[in-house]
Amino acid sequence: MDKARPLFSRRVILRGGLAGLAAMMSPSLLASCSSEGGAPPPPATPGEPPFGVPIDGPKLVSRIAEIGPLGDPDANGVKLPPGFSARIVAKTNTKPLDTSEYVWHIAPDGGATFLLEDGGHVYVSNSEVPIAGGVGALRFDAAGKLVDAYPILSMTNINCAGGPTPWGTWLSCEEASRGRVFECDPRGEHEAVVRPALGIFKHEAAAIDRVKHHVYLTEDEDDGCFYRFVPDKLNRHGFADISSGKLQVAEVGMEGSVKWLDVPDPLYEGLTPTRKQVAGATLFDGSEGIWYHEGIVYFSAKGEGRVYAYDTMTETLAVIYDAKEAETPILTGVDNITVSHSGDVLVAEDTGDMQIVAILPNGELKPLVQVMGHDKSEITGPAFDPSGTRLYFSSQRGDGSGGVTYEVTGPFHAPA
Repeated sequence: MDKARPLFSRRVILRGGLAGLAAMMSPSLLASCSSEGGAPPPPATPGEPPFGVPIDGPKLVSRIAEIGPLGDPDANGVKLPPGFSARIVAKTNTKPLDTSEYVWHIAPDGGATFLLEDGGHVYVSNSEVPIAGGVGALRFDAAGKLVDAYPILSMTNINCAGGPTPWGTWLSCEEASRGRVFECDPRGEHEAVVRPALGIFKHEAAAIDRVKHHVYLTEDEDDGCFYRFVPDKLNRHGFADISSGKLQVAEVGMEGSVKWLDVPDPLYEGLTPTRKQVAGATLFDGSEGIWYHEGIVYFSAKGEGRVYAYDTMTETLAVIYDAKEAETPILTGVDNITVSHSGDVLVAEDTGDMQIVAILPNGELKPLVQVMGHDKSEITGPAFDPSGTRLYFSSQRGDGSGGVTYEVTGPFHAPA
C-alpha cells in the first residue's frame, strides 16, 4: 500500500474550557427529552435494545458534479456555491430552542441523520470531551423547522465519530484507549446500550454493510487497525445483531488483497492492547471517518493524507485519494466522511482550509463548503438529511468561542 493505484473501475467506485465542562454536567443538560415516535417497533429479542426503526428514505441521485465554485462568505462566514444557503442551528453552551432547557454540547463531532415517520428527521452529534461526553440531537419537522433538542447519551468519554445503523440507531464511538461503542436511540426515548462486542480500543467511526451484515471500524492511533465485526446472528430487522460476534483486523497483501484475522482478546481484558494482538495486522496512521455505500467501505487516514476504498465483494483495498501525490492537494487533513446517493465521497477537513470537499467518482475534487475565520478548528459530522437537500456539519471549536453546527440547503440531490 505504498502508492496510490486504482484497483477499481469507475463503476466499482460508484457502486471550549472549564466553564463549558461545567455546563456539560449541569442537570438541565443531563435531563432526557422525548420526541414523538409513531407506531412502536416489534418487541426486541434478548440482547437487543427496545428501539430502532428502519425507515427508507426517497430514491435520489446526486447533482454534486454540477455544483459551481464557492462564492464569497455569507453573513456567518460560510462560503457556498451559487444556489445554496446556510444557517446556524446550534452553538456550544447555547439553547438551540428557547422553549427547551437543553444546552448544545461542547466539541460537536461525528453525526448522522434519521428519517421519522412524520417526514421529519433528527440530526445527532457527538461531543468529543473527556468524561462529560455524549450525544446531542436536533429534531426537525417535515418542513425543516427545528422543533426539539435533547441528549441521547451523557457522561461518556471523548465521543468522536460513529455511524448510523440500517435499523435506525446511532453508534457513538469513544476515542479513548479503552474506548467503547454505544448504541443510541436518535428519538431520545430509550437509554443507550454499550456494545463491547465491537471491541475495546481507541474507536473513531463505524459503518455497516447492509448486505453482508458486517460492521467496519476505524481506530485513531498512529499504528491503528482497520477492523471488521462479524455478528453471530441477525437482529429482528434482518440486520447485524451487534451484541455478539467475532472481531477481526485487516492484513493487506499484494495488490491490495485483504485477509481478515481474528482478534483473540477484543475486550482488552489482558495486557496487550487490541490493535497489537495480531502480528500480521496492517497499520494505518490516524484512521478517521468511515462510510458504506453500495458494496464499498470508504475511510480516511489523516496521518497519511489518504482516503481508502474497500470492496466488500472482492475484498481488496485501494487508495482513491492521496494528498502527498495530488498535483493540487486542495483536500488536506482528511477526517469525517459521508457519501452521496451516487457515490461522491464527501471529506471534511481537520484544519486545512476548513472545507468539505467531494471526491467525485471520476476522481475530480469539488469543494462544497468552506468556513472562514475558524483557523484553529475542524469540520466534523457531515451528513445529508433524508431529502438530500440539507447538509449538516459542525465547526468543532468555531472561532475559539465554541462549536457551531450548521445546515446548508441546496440542490445536492434530485429525485431519482
